[in-house]
Amino acid sequence: MNYEGRALTIAGSDSSGGAGIQADLKTFQVLNVYGMSVITSITAQNTLGVKAIHDIPEDIVALQIDAVLEDINVDAAKTGMLSNANIINTVAEKVEQYKIEKIVIDPVMVAKSGARLLREDAVKELINKIIPLAFLVTPNISEAEIISGIKINFFESIKEACKIIQSLGAKNVLIKGGHLGGEKSIDVLFNGVEFYTFEVDRTNTKNTHGTGCTLSAAIAAELAKGKDIITSVKIAKDFITLAIKEAPDNIGKGFGPLYHNIKIGS
Repeated sequence: MNYEGRALTIAGSDSSGGAGIQADLKTFQVLNVYGMSVITSITAQNTLGVKAIHDIPEDIVALQIDAVLEDINVDAAKTGMLSNANIINTVAEKVEQYKIEKIVIDPVMVAKSGARLLREDAVKELINKIIPLAFLVTPNISEAEIISGIKINFFESIKEACKIIQSLGAKNVLIKGGHLGGEKSIDVLFNGVEFYTFEVDRTNTKNTHGTGCTLSAAIAAELAKGKDIITSVKIAKDFITLAIKEAPDNIGKGFGPLYHNIKIGS
């Protein structure tokens, strides 16, 4: 039996297993894509919050990328936690060096618990160095506001933010509308020409730790299989919706993880 593709996650490690590279690798596996990881930061965290963060030296980050790309190579990649400017610049250099075209940028800035995962002085580096390399960038509402520089409080402003972020160099932009509230959760995809919406009923649960990581990993997995961007987002949206609905209620005392071990038609 062979995997249908090869995907790389460049992100932080979550010791509780619900987000970061752990969530990404679980997602790759269940979607039948061979998963590899480059660890950018080690976090000591659980469902209640982040206790500590230790950034990996940028030369070790670079060597991890070299090791994977020189031997196995990738069909798609994604980034998660890139906590400081040195790591951001290193990852950007390696993406360009190896000409990784299908790269999903999840611009992680703040954890579900409120802990900062991107230093404030590194936000401009993320915007200037990483987003222009993105095949797809997947900000939530608060991240999209920071990147675009506009306030998002209604549907049309999501579209405007999409246009601004796409103008920074990203080929495609997916703004996740879950934080806007309401009975429906609506995500908006912009490819530079057309808008596409992905709408689902909101699930009432506090067990949503790692949703952004899982969604971007699922998109990267489908891109690694050779799917187009719209199909990849649609499948990933179906995957994340079911993973949230089936989220276990017996893991941790805070924001619990999703249920990654699901099967969907793809």
